[in-house]
Amino acid sequence: MAKYITKRVLVSILTLLAILFVLFLMLSLMPGSPFNDEKLNATQKALLYAKYGLDQPFFIRFAKYVAAMVKGDLGFSYVINKNKAVSEMVAGPLMVSIKVGAMGMALGSVLGLLLGIAAALNHNTWVDTLCSIVSIMGVSVPSYVFALLLVYFVGFKMGLIPILYTSKNVAASYIGPMIALAMSPMANVSRFTRSEMIDVLGSDYILLVEAKGVRQNNLIMKHALRNTLIPIITIMGPILVNLLTGSMVVEKVFGVPGIGTLMVTAIQSNDYNVVIACAFIYSALYIVMMLFIDIAYGIIDPRIRVAKEK
Repeated sequence: MAKYITKRVLVSILTLLAILFVLFLMLSLMPGSPFNDEKLNATQKALLYAKYGLDQPFFIRFAKYVAAMVKGDLGFSYVINKNKAVSEMVAGPLMVSIKVGAMGMALGSVLGLLLGIAAALNHNTWVDTLCSIVSIMGVSVPSYVFALLLVYFVGFKMGLIPILYTSKNVAASYIGPMIALAMSPMANVSRFTRSEMIDVLGSDYILLVEAKGVRQNNLIMKHALRNTLIPIITIMGPILVNLLTGSMVVEKVFGVPGIGTLMVTAIQSNDYNVVIACAFIYSALYIVMMLFIDIAYGIIDPRIRVAKEK
């Protein structure tokens, strides 16, 4: 088991290093500069490049950044908050994004389970068709479209939720983003729940339990749903990370001061260190989540561990 975990951890570290290299390379090739102020002349810009080490060769800058990152230093902001540590800038927005994403995930998971169970118990009926249509819409329509619809109809027309984030009413400001972000996990969980529940309800195990005279409610809750949840839980990790990465535009629509909003602002202003930090955090969240899932798979099912060790 130790060999399996060590191998997965090393692969994850190398993957993160490769992602960081690609991010650095892409930003180096991007047009523009952090110092686009028209008041700055060529000499002043050259001095700023030298001050921040941006005039050094690519591989030297990359090596220095990796060495600093290992120590927890993500560099300084060039534009948004000049000379402020990026680690301080991303801490608050990251917590806001995690909070909004977790609420959207919780709401979407509960609604998805209910829709999936309803569709499976009413297989090949109008209820199943209706639930499937809702799931397809949730998968097909981007979350930012739901966000715009919520802003216009629920926020502007009905006045039920704030159109933009306000610190005076934080709880109400989270409602719109939470609902918009909940649509994708709801659709995915609903589809998986429906499929797994239909398979479980048709299994010999459930038929045996049913033959013993177990009441319908107990049969569904204690036996069918419990077996259905096992594969559902395994998809929660990737869905949660995709939710966080997909929250970027939704946060911008509602003006939520999350890491997605910070990243968009940093991209627009060519604030390289902030862009790299935000993008790397998204990547690290995804890789770490997949690492945990891989390790969990290896613990739950030794056959997977043995196969991957070969």
